[in-house]
Amino acid sequence: MRFPMSNHSKVNLLGMQLDALDMQQAVDTVWQWREANQPATCRYVVTPNVDHAVMLQANRRLQDAYAGAGLVLADGAPIVWASRLLRRPVPERVAGSDLAPALFAHAARLHAAGTLDQPLRVFLLGAAPGVADRAAGKIAHRWPGVEIAGTLSPPLGFEHDAAENQRIVDAVNAAAPDVVLLGLGAPKQELWISEHASQLRVPAVLCIGATIDFLAGEKRRAPRWMQRVGLEWFHRLATEPRRLAARYARDAWVFPRLLWRDWRGC
Repeated sequence: MRFPMSNHSKVNLLGMQLDALDMQQAVDTVWQWREANQPATCRYVVTPNVDHAVMLQANRRLQDAYAGAGLVLADGAPIVWASRLLRRPVPERVAGSDLAPALFAHAARLHAAGTLDQPLRVFLLGAAPGVADRAAGKIAHRWPGVEIAGTLSPPLGFEHDAAENQRIVDAVNAAAPDVVLLGLGAPKQELWISEHASQLRVPAVLCIGATIDFLAGEKRRAPRWMQRVGLEWFHRLATEPRRLAARYARDAWVFPRLLWRDWRGC
């Protein structure tokens, strides 16, 4: 079920219903979820890139996860380019790795202005043991007005263990965060939150991939100029060739065919 909080258009692209929002609008929407004071309603954000779009085509569970998302935001630059080529444009790229810091910066501005009644409480769920704790320290230092409610690094294979999943849900609920940063990698994070959102008493969950690693300084993002011109994928491939080469080769083969299919359907 979708939970629109504002009047904005949606773009049907590559089998996804993208929300046509820029970064500030996305931040405002997540903040509205926090302010709605409905902890029984957990809404989540997914941020598709080319790889996600390719996986989505043959994965029914992932399709269902996307259909249930509160926001579907274009992460990959090629997704934005495709939307413009097909004359169904989204305003800009809204990467999960940028959305989380933008949300923190919003809280920090309100804190500085004296208009933030309660700190933004954030729970970090994902990354390797110890990484989320290091990210937590850097977040608290950099963004006044953000409070770390808790961190948790799930064990390998946890998604197949009902008891472990329940332990995670209970830990998050006990911490009472406003926002969960869910960094399990795609499609695991999207499938997990789709299955467990109804159990979580959290206003917002952001599926943000490697963002916890970036915030901790464990991994480095591409330079800003590469992000601006749509070459962040190349930087990631250059830094993790063994893990990403086969995936990117598959995506380069499949994505143009998906684009052609949508073009013919215009």
